[in-house]
Amino acid sequence: MNTKSLRRARPAALVLAVVAASTVALVSCGDDNNSSGGSSQAPTPDKASFSGMTPSALKSAAASAVASAQARASALASSASAAASSFEASVSAEVARASKDAQNELKNVSGQGNAMSDVAMTGKPRAQTGGLLAVLVTITNKTDKKASYAVQVDFLDSSGKVVETRYVGAEDLAPGAKAQPVVISTKPPEPVLTPKLAKAQRY
Repeated sequence: MNTKSLRRARPAALVLAVVAASTVALVSCGDDNNSSGGSSQAPTPDKASFSGMTPSALKSAAASAVASAQARASALASSASAAASSFEASVSAEVARASKDAQNELKNVSGQGNAMSDVAMTGKPRAQTGGLLAVLVTITNKTDKKASYAVQVDFLDSSGKVVETRYVGAEDLAPGAKAQPVVISTKPPEPVLTPKLAKAQRY
């Protein structure tokens, strides 16, 4: 190769060297970024994109729900108590009038009395009595003469023990006529009691 050709080749070689050096530098930079990627911090998310409530808001909402439930429970309890009082008041006058006479009439009655077949009992749904245990006593005069009746109802616990006794009656029933007084237990709803027809006397 002559001197003139060498002069022409030098600029070309210089350009190639610069390009090669630039390429190596770019690759090196890329490798450095990748190797340090594990220690770099993740980008901070945009909080405005979040939905839902903060812990304090959730706590406040839970407290509000509890308070609302308690208020509803209190209102229901108050309503049930009012319903019970109303039901009891509606029958107490009738029951009180005949109860004492019936109790006095049954004092000297031995056994179950002479009118057990004339009396039947039916439990009233607690939804209609405000939660009270109440029994509808149906007295039917099956004789051909006017008659009065005295009835004793016992309330028993699960062991069969009498824990309460109530009295009702009907006066001057015509032959074939019926009376339906209501007997109400004054005991709490729990434990559950069972009503039993104990005595029935016709006089």
